[in-house]
Amino acid sequence: MDEAAVRERLSGVEDPDLGEDIVSLGLVNAVQVDDEDGVIRVSLALGAPYAPNETAIAEGVRDALAEADYALDISANVESDLSEGEEVLPNVKNVIAVASGKGGVGKSTVAVNLAAGLSQLGARVGLFDADIYGPNVPRMVDADEAPHATDQDTIIPPKKYGMKLMSMAFLVGEDDPVIWRGPMVHKLLTQLVEDVEWGALDYLVLDLPPGTGDTQLTILQTLPLTGAVIVTTPEDVALDDANKGLRMFGKHDTNVLGIVENMSGFVCPDCGSEHEVFGKGGGKQFAADNDLPFLGGIPLDPEVRAGGDGGKPVVLDDQPGEVGDAFKIVTENVANNVGVVQRRTVSRRAQGNSPTQ
Repeated sequence: MDEAAVRERLSGVEDPDLGEDIVSLGLVNAVQVDDEDGVIRVSLALGAPYAPNETAIAEGVRDALAEADYALDISANVESDLSEGEEVLPNVKNVIAVASGKGGVGKSTVAVNLAAGLSQLGARVGLFDADIYGPNVPRMVDADEAPHATDQDTIIPPKKYGMKLMSMAFLVGEDDPVIWRGPMVHKLLTQLVEDVEWGALDYLVLDLPPGTGDTQLTILQTLPLTGAVIVTTPEDVALDDANKGLRMFGKHDTNVLGIVENMSGFVCPDCGSEHEVFGKGGGKQFAADNDLPFLGGIPLDPEVRAGGDGGKPVVLDDQPGEVGDAFKIVTENVANNVGVVQRRTVSRRAQGNSPTQ
């Protein structure tokens, strides 16, 4: 078997999101047939580790080459458009911002459960609490270990639930208010990003503060965001503010991975009836109106509050109920959409460089 024969077989593997085969899309980086060792090596442009749909693509490749009398070695890599010196976080594959237009919609809860859910899938994850004025992440994951500095004046982040953590809460007293102006915020955020030894990560999840202020602007100007997740509750007031956040990302050409509707209905544990405390379906409709993916709805449930206060994200429950399952769905949808962004970028690049274009 030669390279052409391998590629012909791979042309039968379809990308479930982009709707074409992986060869036509330019998602096969390289093929090497080693007759001496009896190995076929295939490099795929898959950029969202542990995303269910990318796992399915890899399984499709295995199935396509299953009858070949060779062992199969699959690797995944998406090359950056930036040169080595230009990359801010060269060892971080994907940076995901979790944002909301207003406070009180459960943005930090979604960020923490998303990061924990990705880690549970097997990914290497960092969680950066970028809410300078109201950092809550350490409490929500019961992080009792502080970061420490190295001799090179870099910061080693602590780990919890398999995630590397960084938060302003580690650097100030528990009851100390943070009263800083924009330039100070910009300097601190830049320092926390560049001086932290994040290491090799599949995903860095950023918990942004609510609104569209200095912190968000610094993040958008500093970090190579793969995409943003917008969190809202169903009522119109929250949706109005979510729309402002959406426009902010649009102005900075940032991909929006989708919308999460938090506090989406309350099921009474005593009578079993559902109560739409904040309404229901507003986030899903908002996503549809803006032609964005709906990532899922999270029910209003005391388990979420207990998980946040107790320091164990509900997505990690050994026997997850409806809420834990809802967060798992959101996590998988986010990972899948990160993969769509990465593969679509690779495909457009490949087709743009094609001699036939």
